[in-house]
Amino acid sequence: METIKSRGDISDLFSCGKRLHTPYLTFIVLPTKQHGPQGRVAFIAGKKSGNAVWRNSAKRRMRAICHDLGGPWAGYDVIFLAKSGIMRSSYSTVHTACAETLKRAELR
Repeated sequence: METIKSRGDISDLFSCGKRLHTPYLTFIVLPTKQHGPQGRVAFIAGKKSGNAVWRNSAKRRMRAICHDLGGPWAGYDVIFLAKSGIMRSSYSTVHTACAETLKRAELR
């Protein structure tokens, strides 16, 4: 799984990407052709949402959801941005909400 590491790439996604919201996280999606057929992902859990233990758990959960949903998606850069509710709900609830949102975005 290739991750987005460049601060410039992440800021481009935040400024130009399409936002898809769930109660548990926000997806920021941008089609890309720069990085070949393979897509890239980034997982962000901000300091405002919780302490280091919470942020690590949220990122772990987002990585698992991405893997279960078949990510990264070819031709797309996707940011998973955690909201505070991601750790309060069960994994299956979060997974279902993400699957429905990505299906609406035609990524899945």
